[in-house]
Amino acid sequence: MHKWRLLAAVPALVLGVVHIAAAEDFIKGVYLQSEELCAQAKKETLQPIIEAGGLVLTARGIESVEYNCEFVNVTRASRSPAWAVTALCQEPGHLFPDVLSILELSPTQLDLVSVRTVDAESGQTNNAGTYYQCDGVTMP
Repeated sequence: MHKWRLLAAVPALVLGVVHIAAAEDFIKGVYLQSEELCAQAKKETLQPIIEAGGLVLTARGIESVEYNCEFVNVTRASRSPAWAVTALCQEPGHLFPDVLSILELSPTQLDLVSVRTVDAESGQTNNAGTYYQCDGVTMP
C-alpha cells in the first residue's frame, strides 16, 4: 500500500520541478510600454509613470496605480520563446482572472496578449501590448 502512495507522489514532484525550471527562465527586469517611458524612468524614477497610470511588467506581474495583476502560474512553451501565464488582477472593488501569453520578440522586447476583452471607452486597464526592457530601472 505504501508503494502506491510513493508512486502517486512522483508525478507531483516532477511537475513541481518543471514549474520551478520554467519560472527560473522567465522574464528578468522591469518592462514598460515604450522606450520613451524607459528613458523617463531612468532619468527620474518609476513612480511618476505609475502615478500617471503606466503599466509596469516584471516577473511578479503587472503594476499600476490602483491596479495590479499577480502572476500565479507561469508555463514555458517548448517550441517558441514564450510563456502562458495565469494572473489574478485587481482594481478597486474588483478581482478577476486573466490568462496571458508573453512572447519574447527580442532580448529586450516582449509582446503580451490577454484573453480579457477590454472596451476602449470603459476605462478598464488593458494588459496587452508591447513592453520594452528598461536597463537600470528597478521597482520602487
